[in-house]
Amino acid sequence: MVPNATRGAATAPRMHPAEGANALPGEGANALPGATLPCGFNPAQGQANCTIAVNTTIPPLNDPTHPASLIPGLHPADLISAYALPSNNAGRPIAIVDAYDDSTAEYDLNVYRATFGLKPCTTSNGCFRKVNQTGGTSSYPSANSAWADEIALDIEMVSAACPNCPILLVEANSASIDDLGSSVDEAYALGARAISNSYYAFEWAGETSEDAHYHHNGAAITASSGDAAETFYPAASPYVTAVGGTSLKGGSGSWTESGWSFAGGGCTSFEPKPSYQSGVNCDKRSSVDVAAIADPQTGVATFATSAGGWIVAGGTSVGAPLVAAGYALSGDLKGPGYSYGKRNAFHDVLPAGYDFRTGLGTPNGVAGL
Repeated sequence: MVPNATRGAATAPRMHPAEGANALPGEGANALPGATLPCGFNPAQGQANCTIAVNTTIPPLNDPTHPASLIPGLHPADLISAYALPSNNAGRPIAIVDAYDDSTAEYDLNVYRATFGLKPCTTSNGCFRKVNQTGGTSSYPSANSAWADEIALDIEMVSAACPNCPILLVEANSASIDDLGSSVDEAYALGARAISNSYYAFEWAGETSEDAHYHHNGAAITASSGDAAETFYPAASPYVTAVGGTSLKGGSGSWTESGWSFAGGGCTSFEPKPSYQSGVNCDKRSSVDVAAIADPQTGVATFATSAGGWIVAGGTSVGAPLVAAGYALSGDLKGPGYSYGKRNAFHDVLPAGYDFRTGLGTPNGVAGL
């Protein structure tokens, strides 16, 4: 548990590379270029922010029937091609854990799926289920438009990678690490074994007490590394597969990737070094294991009513649900340590070898998951 004395207390502003004295990513001339972070960057102690980054150079398209061929951003076929995903596999249920309520989550999901030729995923057909952090369906947390953007992105990325995977959305009461961690426990209790977390909090000395929420037998739990060049929690936990970020360009048969400079990563401050990272040059846990597309300037197509319709989105938010879907497609769900013995199952993102922004690299199929 986050100590009561610090929960909700303001933290000193954190500086991002190339920021001015008062700038945060998405603000000011030298901040995150051409994008905004709907949840902001500077969460209070014990609180998390979502990690979606919205491209501001491409205006939203508010028509839910807009033709797929005219929608900017990477489409499901692009992601399947870039990461060689066996998207026709049956897959296993995937849980998305985020904060607050997105009242249009199911609608947005099915606009996305219909546009890209994917079968419906609804409450009535049993493919989609939304619950609160105690598993209830009679009441949900308060609404929050920024987190609604995040929820839409997450469930749509699961759909892009694994159209046949059932989706469980667990909405935490708030963005506190305690509530989000309890929601991971609830997702596991409801049967999910691939669980995605697209949020980040600043590290603190007592964070290891929260690790139990992310340590469940037989489960593969992913976490975004964060959208600033430092280490964050829960990506710092040795029990999650921490997903860093890349820029993805090209097309089928000619994809190229490079590390996204705004992705979180580095040596954590408080988590012990896991044995599977014995070859990584950190005294403690390194907070990235693998990576996927995150740069909003090469981002993914997303439909979110809360954001005005079709947008192009990025942030390390994208990778956590994509990699969780990869685990579900593999059917094996071994967790992060397994990947370090399967380096050939990842695209090595330059510079060659393990990198603090991209870890082992990006998936090349699901043999490493």
